[in-house]
Amino acid sequence: MDKQQRDFYQRSEEEQASFLEQTWCNKCQVVDLGMTDPEEYELDGKICIDGKCKKCGETVTTEIFGEDEEWEE
Repeated sequence: MDKQQRDFYQRSEEEQASFLEQTWCNKCQVVDLGMTDPEEYELDGKICIDGKCKKCGETVTTEIFGEDEEWEE
């Protein structure tokens, strides 16, 4: 399935701030370093936001779950 671009900036400022701050960087192994340059898209029925870690610049991905969905640990 193709990646379908979405407009991150159509989200409320509160949502934008939350997604930009609440991140996990696999390279740094640290939570909540933040991200820059957000790109929101849908792929295989999942909505994600990619950005760059504010500390190291590596790509970080946040998967967005709906209120009725649960994430697996």
